[in-house]
Amino acid sequence: MTPFARHARLALVAAFIIAALPARASISVTDDTGAVVTLPAAAQRVISLAPHVTELLYAAGGGSKILGAVSYSDYPPEAKQLPRVGDNKSLDLERIVAFKPDLIVVWRHGNAQRQLDRLRELHIPLFFSEPHRLDDVAVSLTKLGQLLGTSSTADSAAAAYRREIANLRAQYAKRPTVNVFYQVWDQPLMTLNGEHMVSDVIELCGGRNVFAALQPLVPTVSTEAVLAANPEAIVTAAPGATRPDTTLPQLGAWRAWPRLLAVANNNLFAIDGDLINRPAPRIVQGARQMCEDLELARSRRK
Repeated sequence: MTPFARHARLALVAAFIIAALPARASISVTDDTGAVVTLPAAAQRVISLAPHVTELLYAAGGGSKILGAVSYSDYPPEAKQLPRVGDNKSLDLERIVAFKPDLIVVWRHGNAQRQLDRLRELHIPLFFSEPHRLDDVAVSLTKLGQLLGTSSTADSAAAAYRREIANLRAQYAKRPTVNVFYQVWDQPLMTLNGEHMVSDVIELCGGRNVFAALQPLVPTVSTEAVLAANPEAIVTAAPGATRPDTTLPQLGAWRAWPRLLAVANNNLFAIDGDLINRPAPRIVQGARQMCEDLELARSRRK
């Protein structure tokens, strides 16, 4: 065989081998701002810039790939050991860059925009996470699983989450309506409108957010407005609250108006804020507590 023929044969064999190798396709998903995030391969070095994001990443099977997270990233328990890269108001950009991340998952309304712009200038892929509806949590799990290369785990978690939400919806969504005031803060008095996931939880449980039509997402209201709405239940978030609790100052203050229906029927409830305010899989637990509280309110009707 001549040298030329031998070279041609080797080139042909090499071509067949290359053709037989699996293509290393890029990964593209759309984040919660509508932007397309493209990675050349599954992310291996991830930074989480919100507590709910940390929970989503772990649930999607990517816990071992998280290099750093912001303060209050405390679930699952192993997340407490992650190096901190700032909080929702201020990020440690130097430390984030030093980790050489191939993906940063951020909270659209929680992280400082100017600092996020600086990260974008460094061409680090950013995935914005801001679920608004209950099903968005399952969608987020699926998308993060694609970016992490852990779709099997993520899809299973999304399916399990959807089953639990469906079970609660079947049990409570068509129960008699309970008008609800969800109190975020007491001074000034603040609530959540219908675009927030908590409002979706209230609806899931057969309730109605009395201030769903207000703007912005977290509107300030007056005591007079609450008295005029006369909610049948008042719900707030509190650290570690897992049962109805009327001893919290921000709830007990409503007893100054004994004719308020929620007060008259003793329907002042507190739910663990980590379970009800974080748009992550554990919101199922918060929703279950909300549903039980509203069912209790129904049982107290006179």
